[in-house]
Amino acid sequence: MTISAVKHYNISIRFACESLGISVSCYHYQAKLSGEDAQVADWLLRLTETHRRWGFGLCFLYLRNVKGFCWNHKRVYRIYRELELNLRIKPKRRIKRDKPDALSVPLAINQVWSMDFMSDSLVDGRSLRTFNVIDDYNREGLAGVPPKQLLRAA
Repeated sequence: MTISAVKHYNISIRFACESLGISVSCYHYQAKLSGEDAQVADWLLRLTETHRRWGFGLCFLYLRNVKGFCWNHKRVYRIYRELELNLRIKPKRRIKRDKPDALSVPLAINQVWSMDFMSDSLVDGRSLRTFNVIDDYNREGLAGVPPKQLLRAA
């Protein structure tokens, strides 16, 4: 647009750019369309054919560090996307778990017992551990033995 304004109205480049609201450097800019994009595309296609599980990061690092090309990562990624080489991200598979069986309810005293170690700490910082045996029918504690005494009895 500025080119046509400069030619048609015979005005300066600076005045045409200022009136249209663009910078003078934008007027003088010429895109560098090089054949390097084809070379980048060729390398990316060869890499993704030989290493099917490589994504963009591994391909770019291989080209930069192993092959020594100094292409910008933004340029390589643009070409990578244009070639539609993006890998599909697989969703995580969820493990199907069965519902746990209902706990059995004892019908009388002394049918089912549960045992466990319990620990606590005293005010002065010492820890206290006990071995407990509980009747599941009436939740009565049958025994609460400190572990040191348990070892002596055995």
